[in-house]
Amino acid sequence: MHTYRTTGLKITIATLACMATMLLGHHAAFGRAPEPCAIALAAHVGQDPIDQRIVGLQATAQRSGDSVAALIRLGWAFADKARLSFDPGFYTLAEQAALCALERTPDSPDALLLRGHARHSVHDFKTAESLARDLVQRRGAAADHTLLGDTLIDQGVLAEAEAAYRTALRRRPGAAVHARLAHLRWLQGDLESAIAQARRGLLRARNPGMAVWLRVRLALLELQAGRRATANRLIDRALTLRPDHAPALLARGRLLLADGQPAAAVSVLRQAAGLDPTPEYRWALIDALRAAGETEAAAAVESAMLRTGAAEDRRTVALYLTTVGRDPDTAVRLARAELEVRKDVHTLDALAWALAAAGRLAEAHDHMTQALSAGTADARLWLHAGIIAAGGGDDDGARRWLDKARASQHMLLPSEQQRLAQAATTLPPPLD
Repeated sequence: MHTYRTTGLKITIATLACMATMLLGHHAAFGRAPEPCAIALAAHVGQDPIDQRIVGLQATAQRSGDSVAALIRLGWAFADKARLSFDPGFYTLAEQAALCALERTPDSPDALLLRGHARHSVHDFKTAESLARDLVQRRGAAADHTLLGDTLIDQGVLAEAEAAYRTALRRRPGAAVHARLAHLRWLQGDLESAIAQARRGLLRARNPGMAVWLRVRLALLELQAGRRATANRLIDRALTLRPDHAPALLARGRLLLADGQPAAAVSVLRQAAGLDPTPEYRWALIDALRAAGETEAAAAVESAMLRTGAAEDRRTVALYLTTVGRDPDTAVRLARAELEVRKDVHTLDALAWALAAAGRLAEAHDHMTQALSAGTADARLWLHAGIIAAGGGDDDGARRWLDKARASQHMLLPSEQQRLAQAATTLPPPLD
């Protein structure tokens, strides 16, 4: 077998495309498609513990009599690498490991679960849902119901997602399911229940990575509830456990921005965006730089984000463009493309926000109504709802939504806070 070396640092989608092209060329003379096993077992290098684990599992899979079990462990190691490196290309390698296992043992539930997780992680929700439903029907393990809930929640099917999570919790209680229920409760507008679920998850967390992630999620919930000291303590602990955890650094940056310390936020957010240069992180850094008076640096980060961001996160780029008053047609196109695969609250909101900027207020109102229907308690949604209502002449509705956004404006980025302040000045005073 030919070996195709990857680095232990970044396996980007472009790198994987290059690998696939090489494999296609190699197999074309023989009339064969590239083999998943060749991709999953291509020699991997790297110095981190996860890289060494991957190398060891590849060797085990090549020599083991139980190669299917080794391939599944290898696939989950690739998924761990994706989370640790913030590089989704490793999810593609995880899927190749699953496909390799399925070639050897067709219909292996564990391999199908791994593949479903990989497809969900790269936002192929329909394929992941199909795999999850098949697994629930044939096996019905807690992990199968959890995967089904994950695929449904990203498609906005909240009631069925909750039923799947509840079944998973009954069959195997654990931190991961409590974390998902916390997110679901937040989407449904029940902040205190979301906090309670996140706390239960943290008490059950045995995996260090899950414990750090839950602390970050809980910190943001506590910040929304106005308990900044609690939020800061949670982030302190998360960063003590993992100083290079990008989500924890992003949360620390947001806490500093909420406390009116943009200069301090810049340092933290530079580190976060260096670890994960996706639009969510870059937007926070851009706003911190502008608030700190570093306009040239902010422009450079913005240029980089707009150059590559649409391929990484269409929804966030659409939200950013609309918030800063740039290129509404592109924002509509990106948000509409995202809605084709992800019909959740936040994608509906992104499209509504972009449509309003493009002057298509009737369509914006319809999508905003759908976005608000779950009751999600989110200052960003309330800001958008208020401005859309004002644009449609509903001054009372605009005041109601903008007042809610103002009460939670510490959850907004500086560019969003500017839009909130501008919107308040354009509304006529209420009639007595």
